[in-house]
Amino acid sequence: MPTTDELVETVTALVEDAVTAPSMHNAQPWRFIHRAGTRSLTLYGDPSRTLPAGDPEGRGLHLGCGAALFNLRVSAAHHGWDAAVELLPDPRDPWHLADVVLQEPDPVEPETPGPVLADLHPALPRRHTSRFPFSDERIPGEIVDGLRGAALLEGCRLIVPGSWHSDAVLDLVRDAELFESADAALREEIASWTRTGRAGEGPATEGIPSYAFGPRQYGVTAPARDFDPERGLPGRISADFEERPQIALLGTLDDSPADWLRAGQAMERVLLQATLDGLSTSLMSQPLEWPELRALAREPGSLTGFVHMLFRFGYGPRGTRTPRRPVGEVLTVE
Repeated sequence: MPTTDELVETVTALVEDAVTAPSMHNAQPWRFIHRAGTRSLTLYGDPSRTLPAGDPEGRGLHLGCGAALFNLRVSAAHHGWDAAVELLPDPRDPWHLADVVLQEPDPVEPETPGPVLADLHPALPRRHTSRFPFSDERIPGEIVDGLRGAALLEGCRLIVPGSWHSDAVLDLVRDAELFESADAALREEIASWTRTGRAGEGPATEGIPSYAFGPRQYGVTAPARDFDPERGLPGRISADFEERPQIALLGTLDDSPADWLRAGQAMERVLLQATLDGLSTSLMSQPLEWPELRALAREPGSLTGFVHMLFRFGYGPRGTRTPRRPVGEVLTVE
């Protein structure tokens, strides 16, 4: 049995890995609580890090926290533990997102059929959002099938749209950009989470730094969000993006907070597997932030009733690491 100090050290390492997860505008909307002397860890959403304009229902917050929860599971497996997870354990507290108990691995029963969680651990520090152009090289079918399988392991579906559906989704991205440009509150919220070095901006440990903006796009083919729409960042170059972006949609049958958390875990599992497969990735949520557009993103007739995330995959620059808050700000030991 590990000592109290050893458990705290392990939990700290797990949370350090957990917070490498992506979140909307890198808001990092998570809090962890560990009760000293136990193997338990609690995940809370942080109400001070909500995005009222872009994420009024909190779906994006749940996706980010679900991604952090999946990273925690990966890290636990890497450190020799099984992580038993209960989602939304307290119906009276919607911010109480998950309870995790570290358990000794079963020496008889394998962890799960298929890939082992610990195998994904090397991808944690390597996974970054890339807002740079990708090449036009097509992704092999066996890699795409593996990404579909990764989503299924977390109870979600990854849909690779056909030509007409892909064109329709990219049209929705452009529609979302027009909606965004006409919404002053949303533009102000996004600006509050960008970091360009100007006076009065928020802490440098959160938000999207200018070095991660990527180049401006010639045309509007690739669905990469521009965090500098007013062209206020001097010296930023422009570039041609891929002619036919390779995209995929992550969805679930239902649309409850528990589904959002499952989708966040599936999102991260897909991203980590893609990273190990040598792919660059980016997450695009623009059309899913508008209910009238989100409903149009799903493929008619699909069992995936609700779309939670739009992926862009390809071969190209991996992107750069965005900042994270120190573990001491997100982990409380009681």
